[in-house]
Amino acid sequence: MSPYDSDPADRLVAAAADEADQAVEAALRPKLLDEFIGQERVREQLSLVLRAARKRGAAPDHVLLSGPPGLGKTTLSMIIAAELNAPLRITSGPAIQHAGDLAAILSSLTEGEVLFLDEIHRMSRPAEEMLYMAMEDFRVDVIVGKGPGATAIPLELPPFTLVGATTRAGLLPPPLRDRFGFTGHMEFYAAAELQRVVHRSAALLDVEIDPVGAAEIAGRSRGTPRIANRLLRRVRDYAQVEHDGRITQAIAAKALAVYEVDARGLDRLDRAVLDALLRLFGGGPVGLSTLAVAVGEEAETVEEVAEPFLVREGLLARTPRGRIATAAAWQHLGLTPPPQVGGRGGLPGQQQFFAAGSAAGSAAESAPGSALESAAGSAPESATGSTAALTPALTPEEPVQD
Repeated sequence: MSPYDSDPADRLVAAAADEADQAVEAALRPKLLDEFIGQERVREQLSLVLRAARKRGAAPDHVLLSGPPGLGKTTLSMIIAAELNAPLRITSGPAIQHAGDLAAILSSLTEGEVLFLDEIHRMSRPAEEMLYMAMEDFRVDVIVGKGPGATAIPLELPPFTLVGATTRAGLLPPPLRDRFGFTGHMEFYAAAELQRVVHRSAALLDVEIDPVGAAEIAGRSRGTPRIANRLLRRVRDYAQVEHDGRITQAIAAKALAVYEVDARGLDRLDRAVLDALLRLFGGGPVGLSTLAVAVGEEAETVEEVAEPFLVREGLLARTPRGRIATAAAWQHLGLTPPPQVGGRGGLPGQQQFFAAGSAAGSAAESAPGSALESAAGSAPESATGSTAALTPALTPEEPVQD
C-alpha cells in the first residue's frame, strides 16, 4: 500500500465516477441542451443535428463523444434522448463481450430509441463487426448452428440512434469510427465555466455560496465538472459542521486544505511525485520506474494517474532521457532550483552529476605525470592504426627482445 494513497481511484480529484458520484450526478445533470454549461462548439453543432432530425421526423445520425472522463459525455447522451423525446437504453462496452449480447440489445430496441454505449472502445471485436451493419443498414445477421450447417438469419432493426462515448478515440477501429455521422470532442472547462457549474450545483443542493467561494472551488477542479461537484460536496460538509453552512472563499480554502487539495488542484500523490523529482533527483531527468519507487507507487499509477495532470499544468515534462521538472514546479513547491553548471546553461539533477564527472575526467587527463600519456605522446603517430601511439619508440641501441 502506498504511503500517499491507498487507492488512486479513491482520490478526491479523480475524474472517474464512483457510486456516490453517480447517485448525486443523477440529480445534478441538466435535462436539456440549453441548460448544459460549457462545450460551446459541441453544443452548437449537436443542436443543429438534433433540430434538423426533428424537422425531418427521422432519427439523427449516430453520435460519437470523445474526451477525458468527467466532462459530460453521459449527460449529453441523456440530453439527446430528452431533446428527441425518445427512450434511452444505457449499456457499456465491457458488458458486451459476445456478438449475441449485442444482438439481444439491438433486437429489443424500438423505433427512434437512443442507445448509449459507454466506453465503446472496450467492446469485443465480434460485437464491433456486428455493429457495423446495424449502424449502416439497421440489420444484423444472427448465425444459427455451427460448421457447414450454420445459417445466417437476417434480422431487421428499427431506425435508432447510437451514442458512443470513449475516453480513447484512437483505439476505435476506423470502420467503426467512420460510421458515426457526428463526432464531438469534449474539452476541459475554463475556470469561469466551472464557476457557473458550481453555482448551479449549489443551488440544486440548497447550499449558499458566494461568487468568490465558487471561484475557489472551480480553480481547484482540474477543468472537470465532476471534480467540481465532488469538491463542492466536501466543502459543503465542512461548512455545515464547522461553520454556519455558507461557503465563502476562506471556508472553501480551509476545507480543501483539510482534504489536501492545493490551489492548483494537486493532491498528495501529485505533490509526492513532484517532491521526489525535485528534492531527491534535483529536477531530473529521472526514469519512471525510479520515480515510482521513490514515491512508493507502481509505475503505471504514476504514469497514468499523476503524470497527465502534471504535464497538462506544465509542472512536469516527459523526455527521452526521463522525467524532468519545469520552472513552474520549483515555484509551486516553493523550492530553489540547483545552481547552474558553468557554461552549460543550468543543467539540473543528474545532468549536473554527469557534467561534474566529465569535468573531473578532463582534469585527470590533462594532469602531468600520466605514464600512459607520456608514453603515447613520445611515440610517432602511425598511419595504419592508433595502437602505435601506445607503443614506446625504439632506438638502435634498444634491440627488440624475443
